[in-house]
Amino acid sequence: MFLLTLASLLLVVIMGVGLYLKSEPILSQHQLSDLLLSSEWKPMKNQFGFFPFLMGTLWVTMLAILIALPISLLMAMYLTEYARSYVRKYVYPLLDILAGLPSVIYGVWGTLVIVPWVSNVVAPHFVTYSSGYTVLAGGIVLSVMILPLLVSLFIEIIGNVPDDFREASLSLGATKWQTTKYIILRKTSPGILAAVVLAISRTLGETIAVLMVCGNLAIVPSSLLNACYPIPALIANNYGEMLSLPLYESALMFAAFILFFVVLIFNLLSRIVLHRLNTSYQ
Repeated sequence: MFLLTLASLLLVVIMGVGLYLKSEPILSQHQLSDLLLSSEWKPMKNQFGFFPFLMGTLWVTMLAILIALPISLLMAMYLTEYARSYVRKYVYPLLDILAGLPSVIYGVWGTLVIVPWVSNVVAPHFVTYSSGYTVLAGGIVLSVMILPLLVSLFIEIIGNVPDDFREASLSLGATKWQTTKYIILRKTSPGILAAVVLAISRTLGETIAVLMVCGNLAIVPSSLLNACYPIPALIANNYGEMLSLPLYESALMFAAFILFFVVLIFNLLSRIVLHRLNTSYQ
């Protein structure tokens, strides 16, 4: 069991080392600052600027979390603290169905519903024209994708709070909402943060859905109605194509390494924050 555990941990190291070795050719010919901060993506001219892809990933991920987090948290609070049993009986299976749907289904739904809605309803209030394939469309689709994951995690986290905390709060004269707000949320905040980190990691690596609704233009978004090109979509769109160009495969492997590194660092930082929160609450 120890060897299996060690092997699973070493797999992460092996993946990171493998991606770095594949990225070595482009790193040896271009400075890291030029790769990360340049906006010029012209592989035919040996120009590989990843800044538009980094910003596209950041915009879509943050928008998805901003949309999904309050909705999922309020849903979980309602289902665990207020809803009757027959409501939970029907909502839980629906959440499981949503969580199990392939990402391509969300992408098709986004293309047929969200993209026209953004183009015909939202965009005319702010810009002259928009195709609908925008940061906003990608954020909405991704938020719906991670919504069942967050709700399920929050339900489990809130449900594990002992009833003694609720009863003690209510016996002191607190209302149901005050108990939920000041006792339940405070007690579950480390778990909520861990769930959000897991959702962000899932969102950062999502490929097919964002590829279908974000527009895939290598530009730095300046608003929610601009197109974007997240890193997973870049890899999925281009791997296997034009690999005869010098450094092109290495550039795509470097994009994968960036994504791997960002998720790894983000999870490590979240572990530090969780440790401090747990220490402060003990």
